[in-house]
Amino acid sequence: MELLSFLFLCGVAMQWLNKQGQRKRTALLAEHLRPYQIEKHMEQLTSAYMRALGEAEPERQQQILQLQEMAEQQLAEEFKALAKDFGRLAAPETRGFKIALPYIDQLSPKATFDMRRLLEVHAQGIDRAIAQTAQGAKERSFRIMAEMFLMQHSCHWFCKSKTIASARMLTQHQTRYEQALDGVSPATREAYLAVVLA
Repeated sequence: MELLSFLFLCGVAMQWLNKQGQRKRTALLAEHLRPYQIEKHMEQLTSAYMRALGEAEPERQQQILQLQEMAEQQLAEEFKALAKDFGRLAAPETRGFKIALPYIDQLSPKATFDMRRLLEVHAQGIDRAIAQTAQGAKERSFRIMAEMFLMQHSCHWFCKSKTIASARMLTQHQTRYEQALDGVSPATREAYLAVVLA
């Protein structure tokens, strides 16, 4: 009985410590996102891409997509600025946990990933996808959405956990983590995996 009580108390303590760490990382990322309108641009672009992809007439599809050029450029510029801004932070506070265990970063740095590097990967991936005008409109829209969804997944993973990030992406975008990873450019995928699997 005493062992069960001890294990229960350990579980409660770990949960509390996890929540404290999650709050700290969420506040840190939110503070750096505050000056930008990244979420607004992502919502606008996702909605417009979905509307355009649902159009039967190619002319109407193209018209909707052309209206998004300014939002695309603003998203790419703002995300580059965010990555640069976040990149100035010190390493300990920018570590995300691969496994949601308190103090895992102190026990094994390999159980963490560097969010500074991940934001840089996403900034380059989004910029690359938006600059890719030679691609067909449908393929380009899917590529940009995959880059945005994977970036959003990384932010949720940093703040909470990979499991929660994957569940949110599935609920919000009807997209599995593996689908987003398959949808990004090979260069993004390779750089992303080098960070999260290092």
